[in-house]
Amino acid sequence: MRLTSMNRLALAAVPALFFALLAPANAQYSAPPNSGTTFKDTSMLKPPAGAKVAIFVFEDLECPACSHAFPMVQGAIEHYKIPLVRHDFPLKMHLWSFDAAVNARYIQDKVSPKTAEEYRGAVFASQTSIASKEDLNNFTRRWFQSHKLNMPFVVDPQGVFTKEVQADYALGERIGLTQTPTIWVVTQKNWIQVTDVNQLYQTIDAALAEANTAAPKSTAANSKLRHPATVQK
Repeated sequence: MRLTSMNRLALAAVPALFFALLAPANAQYSAPPNSGTTFKDTSMLKPPAGAKVAIFVFEDLECPACSHAFPMVQGAIEHYKIPLVRHDFPLKMHLWSFDAAVNARYIQDKVSPKTAEEYRGAVFASQTSIASKEDLNNFTRRWFQSHKLNMPFVVDPQGVFTKEVQADYALGERIGLTQTPTIWVVTQKNWIQVTDVNQLYQTIDAALAEANTAAPKSTAANSKLRHPATVQK
């Protein structure tokens, strides 16, 4: 839930050199340097098939820092046309974030991923007015009505979306998360944790430079990267 404030690193100035120094993928890298978390397992931090670079994020819909980061992450995937791999990590101290994540999963599955993104953004924007599960339910009902959608009496009767959120949380524990949001920019060989979201764009610039230097451009791969994607796990 915290964002570490450290001295700025001008990654964009020396992207190729910077990533040339990144050796094994399970080592510790962060932007700014020396501000990251010590993780237990980062073996899953890879771009989806066909992508050279992606953003991985674990977020909590009740987390103010996640609310701050959300539009920057959305802007980055639109600007660079790279995939976003999102996981929900509702902190146990928060009263309604788990239910909000389940709602978002329902909307993604039953309506559309784009509409689910709109719901997440609306929840983030309204955090200060949501203090309880009842508040969340009332907010969600109004949001459904404003989008001309019918909100079911029970959003997840079979527990399908609950299990998805629980699986995300278990994955976060396996990685060793200690805060939200936790954001990485990943290539096929390296990853870097972005603890200052203001450095997200220059970190992506460096990752793209490293990925393009490491391998010749592939027409097929590049065509897949022209369309941003949210990969919900």
